[in-house]
Amino acid sequence: MPIMTEEEADALDELLTKTTPKINPAIKGITGQKGFKMIPVDNFSVEYITSKALATRQTPEEIIHEMITRELAAAV
Repeated sequence: MPIMTEEEADALDELLTKTTPKINPAIKGITGQKGFKMIPVDNFSVEYITSKALATRQTPEEIIHEMITRELAAAV
C-alpha cells in the first residue's frame, strides 16, 4: 500500500474530523463479543474469514486475532 502524501493525510484527517461515520446495521459485518460493536467489512473479507473459520473450526474473532498477531510480529 503506498504511503499517503501530507496533502492526502490532511484531507483524510479533515474528512474524518468534520463528518460522522454512517453505519448501516443491515450490512454484513463482524460483531464484537457481545454483539454491540459492528465493524463493516466488504463481502470478500466476510467470505474469507467465514471460510477460514469453518475450515479451521475457529471463531471469526480467533481468525482475526491470529491475523493481527502475525501482522504485529512481522512489523517487529
